Amino acid sequence: MGDETSPGRSPSPEPERRSEEAGRTTGEIRVLIADDQALLRGSFRLLVDSAPDMTVVGEAGDGAQAVDLAGALAPDVVLMDVRMPVMDGVEAARRICGDPSLAGTRVIVLTMFDLDEYVYAALRAGVSGFLLKDTPPPDLLAAVRVVAAGEALLAPTVTRRLIEAFAGVPDPLKPPGAGLEKVTGREREVLALIARGLSNGEIAARLHISLPTVKTHVGHLLGKLDVRDRAQLVMVAYESGLVEVGGGGPRRDR
Repeated sequence: MGDETSPGRSPSPEPERRSEEAGRTTGEIRVLIADDQALLRGSFRLLVDSAPDMTVVGEAGDGAQAVDLAGALAPDVVLMDVRMPVMDGVEAARRICGDPSLAGTRVIVLTMFDLDEYVYAALRAGVSGFLLKDTPPPDLLAAVRVVAAGEALLAPTVTRRLIEAFAGVPDPLKPPGAGLEKVTGREREVLALIARGLSNGEIAARLHISLPTVKTHVGHLLGKLDVRDRAQLVMVAYESGLVEVGGGGPRRDR
């Protein structure tokens, strides 16, 4: 890897493009920071640029700037404040996640509160997860790596609390798993465990199947349910009634 980047450097006018095969750039994870507080942006920049495998490619002071810069720079990960002027982080995330040209860009929402209706709306918009702003620095960097790799849902226990708080209990008259007609029985089992915050390895151990098989099931779920990542799979599991709010596993007919 080359020399460590300077915290104050400007984005390259010709940013490195992501590898189509890997779904992200080859080498450093390219991060865009969006927050309306300059002090926080600077702190996040220093932290990200201190990591040998990451680099900050741009900063945005509001959601509209974040959308514009994301389109111009195609970062691997956007650290997005949820409350910003001009355009809030939820709408900015919705536009970024809905842009086909940014299919490889992942959004992490940053919030001051662990139960926040804005964060739930952001999950609906397609973000890959969220973090509290007081997350320890090593955990934030680890989260960026996880999301850049397209892996597990961030902070699954907190995300699940959000869903339980704002999604509401599924209609008891609605058949369990409604909307999952194309999903097989085994895929439903995998989906229910994803909703409970289990990693691929944990799912493999629980169901006594191989890790590659779990990854295949997850890929099928993403395609069949037309969602982009595990965060949205969790949403589907709860909102379809497959998993009960506060329950321990897949909902079953009584």
